[in-house]
Amino acid sequence: MPQRQMPQRQEPRRQVLQRQDLGSYGQFCPVAMAAEIVCSRWTALILRELLCGSTRFNDLRRGVPLMSPTLLSKRLKELEEASVIVAVPTAQSGVSEYKLTEAGEDLRPVVMSLGVWGQRWVESTLSLKNLDPSLLMWDMRRSLDPTPLPPRKCTINFLYRDVKSAQRSWWLVIDGKTVDLCQTNPGFEIDLYVHSSLRSMTSVWMGLSTVQKEIDAGHIELIGDKTLAHSMQQWLGLSPFAKEKNRVSA
Repeated sequence: MPQRQMPQRQEPRRQVLQRQDLGSYGQFCPVAMAAEIVCSRWTALILRELLCGSTRFNDLRRGVPLMSPTLLSKRLKELEEASVIVAVPTAQSGVSEYKLTEAGEDLRPVVMSLGVWGQRWVESTLSLKNLDPSLLMWDMRRSLDPTPLPPRKCTINFLYRDVKSAQRSWWLVIDGKTVDLCQTNPGFEIDLYVHSSLRSMTSVWMGLSTVQKEIDAGHIELIGDKTLAHSMQQWLGLSPFAKEKNRVSA
């Protein structure tokens, strides 16, 4: 009499159920397989930060300030296990740098396309509800173009009058090609004061408005070095998606 094979037929089913419990779609489609890696919450934003050049844990945190350190560690581990990144030890004990692998770099057009789609098809009024001074200043720091600035150290103080005191004042210190962001007064002479609402500055950085439009509307006031003030639209640098025009009527 042939032996029954029921236990062998049940085993694959248990494995599939286990994978689904862990977040698997249980499909062989490449879209599903890729989505299991890159579509978990926060992962796309971590990839954005890595693609923008952040390599250390604390720098990555500044790009996702609302994400808990524990969850960030978990997501980085998942990306490492998927061979999207590799953790490289540094000379500093216990500190690693996260480097994109070839597979990680291959995600650049994917992440950029998501940003382009969001700029085109998400209402700007919705985007401007998610205001965050720390994220805005971090983005401005890495997109700033020092080329139009005088060949000396320049210190620019941004004051957001509509933000709580702990996050109201920020300083950008530009020395050659090095741009540092400070949340406490660095002690240098201020070359330019930028008084603005957080919404106005975010709108400028996203390409939804311009420095001059916000000045004319009384939302931005520039005090100090006239050369820095007149060239602000050039040195500020904008979101990499700023050139994309929004196609949704607000």
